[in-house]
Amino acid sequence: MKLLVYGINFAPELTGIGKYTGEMVAWLAAQGHDVRVVTAPPYYPDWAVWPGYNAARYRTENWNGAKVIRTPLWVPRKVTGTRRLIHLASFALSSIPALLAQWHWKPDVVWVTEPPLFCSPAAVAFARLRSAKAWLHIQDYEVDAAFELGLLKGRRMRSIVASMERRLMRCFDRISTISMRMMERATSKGTEDARLVSLPNWADVSAIRPLAGASPYRAELGLAPDAVVALYSGNMGAKQGLELLAETASLLAGHRDIHFVFCGNGAGRADLMKRCEKLSNVRFLDLQPMERLGDLLGLADIHLLPQRADAADLVMPSKLTGILSSGRPVVAGARSETELGQVTAKCGIAVPPDDPKAFADAVLSLASQPERRRELGIRARTYAEENFDRDAVLRQFERDLKACVADTRR
Repeated sequence: MKLLVYGINFAPELTGIGKYTGEMVAWLAAQGHDVRVVTAPPYYPDWAVWPGYNAARYRTENWNGAKVIRTPLWVPRKVTGTRRLIHLASFALSSIPALLAQWHWKPDVVWVTEPPLFCSPAAVAFARLRSAKAWLHIQDYEVDAAFELGLLKGRRMRSIVASMERRLMRCFDRISTISMRMMERATSKGTEDARLVSLPNWADVSAIRPLAGASPYRAELGLAPDAVVALYSGNMGAKQGLELLAETASLLAGHRDIHFVFCGNGAGRADLMKRCEKLSNVRFLDLQPMERLGDLLGLADIHLLPQRADAADLVMPSKLTGILSSGRPVVAGARSETELGQVTAKCGIAVPPDDPKAFADAVLSLASQPERRRELGIRARTYAEENFDRDAVLRQFERDLKACVADTRR
């Protein structure tokens, strides 16, 4: 097949959409498919274009068997709701020439990731004019999340934007998303079952495994062999509710055997560091190279997964797949009726979101019960093997792509 992947985030970004889209493209190219990518220069999660890339120029490169066209992009120094919209619009506009340049190549499928939904009109128009299938993959319901998190406001504006979103979604031949609750939300927005596909985020369960011994990060950070490490690793942005991490570490500051490691980058990191500046039980790390991800996740005795209550079931944290693959229990801020809460209940402790006391109590409970941590870790690993194996997920996706191409319905 010829697959045109169109979206703002792509490898070598280490987290979120960029990570998963890059791995998907590399896997499909390795299966012999002809894959091209229209994307931006890497900038996430630091909100700064990476060294070696230019935000003002077009650039073409080959990446793991795929042709990648990078387009100009405006990246704000300080992220606000309005500036984020301008940022997304800058890519949507600058990427149109790169999209049109694929006219004579004539892809079988134009595959778009949300966010940003801004790219959808051009993608659908291009697909229709070239008789290609249009596929929308939803990693994050950005419209709903923007209003729930207060980035955008106004009942009338929400009604207008939601109506536009529903119309756009009806134009796609297939819509996929990463969790059952997010699939239910797609149905509520008018997507018929025949067009809806499950495409969960995955993990390389052969590369991320429970460590047989101590993680080398323990020695590098000067942590005692018997220290209990509570780890947060991933993007530090608006949806995570990172202030909960600082409050939890503060509440447990008197427990000298519990150490917190916060690893990541993003718009919320500076504020989190400021909140933790007087806490001796907290250490910070930048995002680590992919080849060290297994050692990093194996550093944890307990993984931390805060999430704001108003983001429930709008997003499914992409970091969850690696957490469970590492064979360690997780404490998550999630209501029991949410999908994250249901998964966490099998291999950790789910507590009410935005409740630092409950979060701290859960960490303390697991810290004092090594045997329970071991049992929950085994469950976590089993769940990852059964649900998130990369090759199994992507083989099914390949079959769904082929079925989409073969489908003659309009």
